[in-house]
Parts: sequence; C-alpha cells; structure tokens
Amino acid sequence: MVMYNSGDLKSGLKVLIDGEPYNIVESDFHKPGKGQAFNKVKLKNLKNGKVLEKTVKIGVSLEAADVMIREMQYLYNDGDLWHFMDTESYEQIGISKSVVDEILIWLKEESICGVTIWNNQAIAVEPPKNIDVMITETDPGLKGDTAQGGVKPAVVETGAKIRVPLFIEEGELIKVDTRTGEYLSRVK
Repeated sequence: MVMYNSGDLKSGLKVLIDGEPYNIVESDFHKPGKGQAFNKVKLKNLKNGKVLEKTVKIGVSLEAADVMIREMQYLYNDGDLWHFMDTESYEQIGISKSVVDEILIWLKEESICGVTIWNNQAIAVEPPKNIDVMITETDPGLKGDTAQGGVKPAVVETGAKIRVPLFIEEGELIKVDTRTGEYLSRVK
C-alpha cells in the first residue's frame, strides 16, 4: 500500500480518506511563526463530487487511492445499464444510472469518455470535452433581435438545453463544450 507524506501532497494525487477515494484539487503548505507546519488541502470526492477542505499536519501520511481512468467508448443503454467498451482491450462494462446521471445530456453513442475505476467498479464518467450535436428544436432567429445578446434557446439531440447564436437553425450540426454547455461553432 502506497502512502503519501503530508509534505508530498500536491494537486492531482488520488488519496483515500475514511475509505473513500478523493482527488487533491489544491494543496497549500503553511508554516506559521508559532506552532507546527501543516498542509491545507482541498479534496474532491471521486464518487459523489463533493468538495471538502482538510488540514493535514506535517508527519501525517495519507493512503494512495488505487484509482485509474480508462478511455472507453459509449456503446448503448439497455434501460438499466449504460454500456462502455475499453478502447484498448475491447472489454465491455455496464455502468448504472446513478454513475452516469449527471452527464446523460452529453452522452452520444460512440463517444469516447474517461471512466474512473476504483476497486474494479466504475465510480465516475467524464464525457468528451466537446461533442458534435444536432439542433432538434429552436426558434427562428429574427434580425435585429439582440436584446438577449444575440442568442436564443435551443434543444440538441441528446436533450440538453443550450443557448445558440441567432443564425443557428433546426437540423444544423454544432460543436458544444460539455463542461460549460456553451455553443462553440458550427460543424462543417
């Protein structure tokens, strides 16, 4: 079992706290004039996404979490499970709705996603940063209608609701940033 000393903690490391896997988001070393030095770390739970801050005194060790992120292709959903295939080994796994629930609006068949595996179980799925989607529903843009900054609401084929420029019409293929839900460009 690998352990990290409090002085070795840095952003990006995966650690176990109370039996749960966490990703270190920030790590700040503090050496006050009086008292013991410590490391203040901001951690994100890899299972549920909750963020917590923890103070780790110098000399304390944290256990490394055996977490790996595998590149997998989304294949299909059978109602209960969302099926993904490892792009290297072609191994297929089924992932429950509770894990993929937050990213369902960005999942398209054949998309390459980052699947976080811990204890031989998928605990998180990261969609691709950008996806190409078709506009299925939007109002026609009217010239001079720039009261909302030249954007209008639209619905894409995955069901996500986004804001697009006035010149975009139904049936067009666009590129969307899945992290922010923002329109990026038309796809030619």
